[in-house]
Amino acid sequence: MHNPTSANLPDRPSAKSVAAAAQERFADGANFVGGRLTQGTSGRTHAVVDPATGTDVFTYELAGTADVDAAVASAREAFPGWAGATPGERSDAMHAFAGALAERAEEFARLESLQCGKPLKLSREFDVPGTVDNTAFFAGAARHLQGQSAGEYSGDHTSYVRREPIGVVGSIAPWNYPLQMAAWKVLPAIAAGNTIVLKPAELTPLTSLLFAQTAADAGIPAGVVNVITGAGRDAGEHLVGHPDVAMTSFTGSTGVGKRVAEVATATVKRLHLELGGKAPFVVFDDADLAAAVHGAVAGALINTGQDCTAATRAYVQRPLYEAFVAGVADVMASVRLGDPFADGTDLGPLISHAQRDRVAGFVDRARSYARVVTGGEAPGGALADGAYYRPTLVADAAQDSEIVQSEIFGPVLVVLPFDTDEEGIRLANDTPYGLAASAWSTNVYRANRATREIKAGCVWVNDHIPILSEMPHGGYKASGFGKDMSAYSFEEYTQIKHVMFDNTAVVRKDWHRTIFGDR
Repeated sequence: MHNPTSANLPDRPSAKSVAAAAQERFADGANFVGGRLTQGTSGRTHAVVDPATGTDVFTYELAGTADVDAAVASAREAFPGWAGATPGERSDAMHAFAGALAERAEEFARLESLQCGKPLKLSREFDVPGTVDNTAFFAGAARHLQGQSAGEYSGDHTSYVRREPIGVVGSIAPWNYPLQMAAWKVLPAIAAGNTIVLKPAELTPLTSLLFAQTAADAGIPAGVVNVITGAGRDAGEHLVGHPDVAMTSFTGSTGVGKRVAEVATATVKRLHLELGGKAPFVVFDDADLAAAVHGAVAGALINTGQDCTAATRAYVQRPLYEAFVAGVADVMASVRLGDPFADGTDLGPLISHAQRDRVAGFVDRARSYARVVTGGEAPGGALADGAYYRPTLVADAAQDSEIVQSEIFGPVLVVLPFDTDEEGIRLANDTPYGLAASAWSTNVYRANRATREIKAGCVWVNDHIPILSEMPHGGYKASGFGKDMSAYSFEEYTQIKHVMFDNTAVVRKDWHRTIFGDR
């Protein structure tokens, strides 16, 4: 059964108008340093490509090491003033920022859909509102940067703990959620009083640039938020290794994360890594089958599967296995591929033809050892020029096979059976990753056991994907360390200082005598 197509891609006036507006808005360059757009100086150009058609929509000069140096210098210069502002002043500026983002919501949504290929309804209903909410959350959090209460823990001394900003933060964000990842990097850092240099993926810099512009327009001082758009091998590495950058935050693949850690270690930086995922979706035999089927399709296909928390491995207890496979195949067959700007589109293209070919390679190799139930091909016709790939269901693969163990980052769900609860949980934990997972059961004790024993930073019960600004996001094992969103994230962008007062009015020599004797 073939998946339907929602719309042809004839003239696409909406996409063309968004591209024209981007060319005008960012005509002065694809970097934002010291409160203004600047041109890159690497001598190399790069094109933002509309993945729905494969056509260039914005061409810019990549940032080089000199641009990174300028951005870090701008952030360093702005740091004393921003760190010295009161929490209330930072909070007020960030509340204004949230309001400005909301006013530009439609522009952000259209720009995000153009550069990423995600359906406009996803950008409108998920990416942009989530970013506005995150900004409002951290605007409030800025007023709650607390240490610990003062107390006497050693004789006549009073001690307390201060939380202070770290300095200049260098952050690298991925291409799958450019706007939200910019927010997750920038907001906790500046709420805590730091300044930041953000490097978005060179494939998708446009909403990060608009985010920084909007911050400046809302009153965030120049130099607090800087964006440099360059290649990872030069601009990214230079940012991570820069001696004036006090902390590095990176979201991306585990392989690149290891390199980031290696470079950051040379200057002993604070490090925050949100890396790959291979989320298990565990369905016990008392689960609501219809809910699990629809949850699996939504969880697997969110953002065309380009989501590190996407449901990628469904483990289904054997009594429900075949019915689950049939149900998922039927729902996947109804998913509509098409123009991201068309109302009827459920699923857009992958980010690039290279990513589509990578996903197809996993599925094609799996044909020799597993069953491709539905999908497994790129559509033709009106969608042939885009980076589209049909929703794909693969069954009966071995646990140690490539398609089960490796992160695919595409619209592919692999389904395997299990017999006992112990086996299901063991298989769920049997990859190097531990970012997210879900458990499906109507038995509260069974579900609670799964949340306790599955090794992942987030475990949903009878759902998959929802996130909240108030709750942390981050992984176990090879999925990295550190948290995005929530108060936990806010605290990660601070350093702790112990302050101790001698409360006596005379010079104390008792501790001196203990160490050096009576002299």
